[in-house]
Order: sequence, then structure tokens, then C-alpha cells
Amino acid sequence: MENKNIKIDLNNDVNYILETLEKANFEAYVVGGFVRDFLLGKKSNDVDITTSALPKEIKSLFPKTIDTGIKHGTITVILNKTSYEVTTFRIDGEYLDSRHPKEVTFTRSLKEDLRRRDFTVNAFAYNNKVGLVDYFNGLGDLKNKIIRAIDDPNKRFKEDVLRILRCFRFSAQLDFKIEENTLKAASLLAPLIQNISKERIRDELTKILMSNHPEVLILASKNGVTKYFLSEFDLMLETKQETPYHSFDVGRHTIEAIKYSPKDLIIRLTLLFHDVGKPITKTYGDNGIARFYNHAIESEKIAKNILERLRFPSKIIETVTFLILHHSDEIIPKPKYVRRAIGKISPELFPYYLEVQRCDVLAQSDYKKEEVLAKNKIIHDYYDEFMKEQDCFSLKDLKVNGNDLISLGFKGKNIGIILNNMLNKVVDEPKLNNKEYLLEHINDFIKERK
Repeated sequence: MENKNIKIDLNNDVNYILETLEKANFEAYVVGGFVRDFLLGKKSNDVDITTSALPKEIKSLFPKTIDTGIKHGTITVILNKTSYEVTTFRIDGEYLDSRHPKEVTFTRSLKEDLRRRDFTVNAFAYNNKVGLVDYFNGLGDLKNKIIRAIDDPNKRFKEDVLRILRCFRFSAQLDFKIEENTLKAASLLAPLIQNISKERIRDELTKILMSNHPEVLILASKNGVTKYFLSEFDLMLETKQETPYHSFDVGRHTIEAIKYSPKDLIIRLTLLFHDVGKPITKTYGDNGIARFYNHAIESEKIAKNILERLRFPSKIIETVTFLILHHSDEIIPKPKYVRRAIGKISPELFPYYLEVQRCDVLAQSDYKKEEVLAKNKIIHDYYDEFMKEQDCFSLKDLKVNGNDLISLGFKGKNIGIILNNMLNKVVDEPKLNNKEYLLEHINDFIKERK
């Protein structure tokens, strides 16, 4: 239960809070993820403290506090401009919304407080006097790399349905297996996920996606969990790709592509949905090889719907869907065509486009893989060269602007047409981005509009 041999280095503020509570004859411990991460050799700044002191007693001991969640026993203590949540030991009452207890009862029992938590590896407590407190064999589960619900998993998940997604998220982040009964309960109670806010689902999905093991989404799908928040992914796993370029189904290919990518949310969301339109565009040629014509167009539409459904910010939706639409664009690896592609996709998004294509290819079969990767590298080198030379790819970098044309008597939409014709010329031949040259040859750009 208690292990005095384990010592955790706590900062001065945390030690002060614990010692202040203890001097007032209360118990006080650091709990949860901070302790777990320390035991795993990871650093964490997210410190939660639990105590036998009641909220009013906590407030009386510290000069600066905020009633963060006083109804549920949480007081924020401010020390040296840093916030620390201090929560009274409690027992949760009945859960009416599959997320929050209707009421809580304060208790003087640390064990009862820890018992209400989700998983054994999150139910540790620690202070310098007692050492590590582990009532539920969390150390054993850490050693064996297991995510296990405390006591009855069905009860834990019914109390707070978000815990179903959290168990998959912790599995992905920690590379732990989900214990058999915990997994069965998650599968059985998965329909309750529909009661969770879309924002909460989005946050857990994001954490899985940004982990080292996004393949946990496949486990979630096999156990009927993604059906209630990402059913499109289930369909991707059911869609085979009978082409020389692929050795995985659409879903597995997607996960493998994500695993090759850097931990960038834009790139990983793009990869997650870049082929989401393949299931509905799949046809077969006369040779029996699968075809997915216009899958990028359909993927862009479906991805937009999913991202909006999960309440992702509009800027992320706009960027991700644009990259999905263009992810399969082919570029001839010659300067003129690379410049045109940069102008079309934008200098800012072009590196994302290249990275998405690189990861997409890495997750394919060996058929022509090296050839395509070499082409990607050539295009990337051209991009770096053009950026170094500060070539013009947008109207803001063009040496002629609307005011210049207005001063020459041009009006209305003709200004935009002329400027875009100039830009197209300059993208092909950067050395022509010269104000004197462009205005001297303005008649050529006027003719091009006709």
C-alpha cells in the first residue's frame, strides 16, 4: 500500500502547500498523472493535490485562492504567480449525465477518494512523509504496461463515459495494453459515447492522433468504439486496395502514413482523412485492379463534415481540407512546374503538401516507391531553392500593385485580371518580377485576359 523507498522531487511551491496542510493536521498528497509520469521517468508540470481539509479550511490556510470548483471541493491556490488545484477527498454521488456526479460527499479517507478515479495507473498518491500510496496495484500495472479500470470497469465507464476514450488515449500515449475486462466494458458501453460533447471527443481523438501509437484507433474500431464518433474510419478499414501501389486496406494504410509523419496536427489530420473518400469511389478496371477516381474531391467533402462535426477550429478545417483536396496532385519535377504548384498551393502550405505526399508513399507497397520518393526530394530541393531566392508566388510579392494600375487608368475587375496575368508570368520566370518591365509590357497582360 505504502512505499517509503520511492522519492519524488517536488518543487518548493508544492512542498509548501503540502507542509502547510500537514502542519494544520490535515493529510495532503500529490495525486494522479504527475505521480504516474514520474514513475515512468517522464517530467510533468501538471500537479494536482488532494487533501482531507475541507474547501473553507484550505482557503483559510493560504492568502490567495480562487474558488475554481468549490461545489466539488476544488480550490486553486496561487503561489508565485502559479496555480495549483487543491481538492478535498471526496466520494462521487450518482452520475446523471454520463459525465459528472450530481453531487459529491467530502470524506477524510484517501482510499475512498482514490477509488473513484478511472484507472489504476492514475490512482497513485504521494507525499514526502508517507511516500508512495498505491491501493490498487498501479505499480504492478505500470510494470506490466496495462490500462485497468479501478474495481468494476462497467461502473467506472457508466459514471463517466469519456473514460472509454481516455483508456484508448492512455493506451496510445503510454504504449500500454488495455486489460481484458476493461476492454470488454468499453466495447459494451460504447453507445454511451453519443452522450459526450463533441469537443471532448475531439480532444481525446487529437491526443490519440498525436501519440506514438495512433494504431490504437484500429483497436477502438475493432471493439465498436469508433462507430459512435468516427464511423468513416470503420469503413476505411473494410476497404481493400487491390492495386500494385498498396499492401494495406485504406484504414491501415492511413495509420501507417500517420506513424511516418512528424507530430504536427495539420499533417496528421490531413493524413487521417486524405483517403476517407476511397470507400465510396472504389471501382474496378477490366484488369481487376481497383480504382479510386476523384477520391481526393470526395475525401475533402467528407473530411470537412467530420471536422465540423467534431468542432475543430475553422482555420484548421480550411487548411486540412485544402491539403486533402490537393494531396494527390502530381508535379513534374522541373522548375517551371514546381513554381506553378507552389503558387497554386501557396509557399506556406507547400511543405505540408510535400510531407503528406512523402508519408503517403512511405505507407504504400514497394512498387515504384523509391522513384516517387526521389521525385518528392527533388521537388523539395527546388522549393528550398526558390524560398532562398525569395521568388514571387503571390500578389503581395508582385512588384506591381493595384494602385499602380489605377494610376494608369485601369478600373474594376480588369485590375485583378491584369495582376493575376502578371503573377502567372512571374511565377514561371521570377527574374521578370520587375516593376519597370511589367508596366512596360502591360499590353501583353491585357491581351492575355481576352
